Amino acid sequence: MNDPSPAAGLHELQAVGLKQPPDAIAVSLTDGRVALTYRELERAVEAFAASLLAAGIRPGDRVALVLPNSIEFVVAFLAITRIRAMAAPLNPDYRAGEFEFFLEDLGAVVLLDLPGEGANRPAGQAADTLGKPVWRVQREGATVELALPASGPVGEPATPTPVEPETDVALFLHTSGTTSRPKGVPLTHANLMASVRNIGQTYEFNAADRSVLVMPLFHVHGLMAGLLAPLGFGAAVYIPESGRFSASHFWRDMAACHATWYTAVPTVHQILLARYATDYPRDAPPRLRFIRSCSSPLAPTVLQEMEAKFGAPVLEAYAMTEASHQIASNPLPRHGPRKPGSVGQGQSVRIAILDPELNRLPPGWEGEICIQGDNVTRGYWNNPQATAEAFAGGWFHTGDQGRLDAEGYLTLTGRLKEIINRGGEKISPSRVDEVLLSHPGVAEAVTFGVPDPKYGEEVNAAIVLKPSVAVTAEALSAHCLSELSAFAVPKRYFFVESLPKTGSGKIQRRKVAESCLAPSSG
Repeated sequence: MNDPSPAAGLHELQAVGLKQPPDAIAVSLTDGRVALTYRELERAVEAFAASLLAAGIRPGDRVALVLPNSIEFVVAFLAITRIRAMAAPLNPDYRAGEFEFFLEDLGAVVLLDLPGEGANRPAGQAADTLGKPVWRVQREGATVELALPASGPVGEPATPTPVEPETDVALFLHTSGTTSRPKGVPLTHANLMASVRNIGQTYEFNAADRSVLVMPLFHVHGLMAGLLAPLGFGAAVYIPESGRFSASHFWRDMAACHATWYTAVPTVHQILLARYATDYPRDAPPRLRFIRSCSSPLAPTVLQEMEAKFGAPVLEAYAMTEASHQIASNPLPRHGPRKPGSVGQGQSVRIAILDPELNRLPPGWEGEICIQGDNVTRGYWNNPQATAEAFAGGWFHTGDQGRLDAEGYLTLTGRLKEIINRGGEKISPSRVDEVLLSHPGVAEAVTFGVPDPKYGEEVNAAIVLKPSVAVTAEALSAHCLSELSAFAVPKRYFFVESLPKTGSGKIQRRKVAESCLAPSSG
């Protein structure tokens, strides 16, 4: 197994190819039309890096990408980081106003987009408004090129200077938290390579591993766990030709590429379970070593159903942008038990549960989850006040509430700002979600607090029922009473066809509450 140094730069990922057979695939489209070996990927990245340097991109420049999951994204991202510039992937589904905010906040010098009909019009509009150039990334077969406008800058070829891993920022992302203004998160080469190492060692990636990329690459989950960590250990990554997750094609693609694992959010797992009868290749299923779940809580009942139907251990993990993704994970079966409802143990990341006075709490006590590690950002972008608050006491404060057991397994009990305070009783919405999801008729559930004149806050829930299933509010309350105290049982249910999600598939309670409580909601 390769073991990237946490102090190495991302360019070291391509060096993995020197240890692989000449035909070892690094990235491929699932239809097989385009596949790059590690050596071919290395050559493609070096060529694109040279084009960026000739166009005037220099160390420290922020380069925004509005590209779908694609070969183009992989080559462009690695090339940007190769020349010590910052790569800032943006969600292609943003609207023009959102693109304006992010492009201006990160101080992008240029936006990389697709040519022709694939171009992102809202992103282009935002760049025009801000006076920022747009350069096109085009591919002919396996060749990825930077296509500058006729008036674009063209300079002399330059040689990349050596990366300074501890100080050079490789990746710039924004948090997707509950605050109205997202915070910029700069992550250095050292941060990212530490995360690559942590993730790869947790799941023991090797050259025999293959996976289909489910999560978007503009999100830290897809970028780190879905792409960079496998590449850091010589594995192969297959990208859907559409650039997006397709439930109807997923198992076909997994079987065709002989996948050994995949990582996704609980929403995707639930979609795959709902389509099990029609889509899962029971006669010739892929032989999976494990399935990884991350980015939001996975109900134990869903985990158990996945293991029963998909025939592989499900390892729930815990991660966040500020930690370059992974913080904790349940281990592979031979290394210890996986505990349903727990996100596992710290993976080369130190975890402490602190009280409001920054005292460390013993096992079993609930408090704020705080972390330390080589993968953790050193602070927010141009926001010293937020940085000081986040790192009070020398620990990074996640804003999540949880507890550690005697074996170091972490259980999340909710976001500190999401905890519902009903007349002094503190209620974890994720716990109520878990109980609601254990009802056989419930497909998705999100619990949230609403203002109440008597108790301060009251408990409500948004429910998506399984197809052709009828469940009443009374039945759900009776089900909840079998698991929860009466004060924690939702007092109102919103039965909806779908729940609002972020571009990475995550559900935000605030958005769900706003949607349900809008005047037109019933």
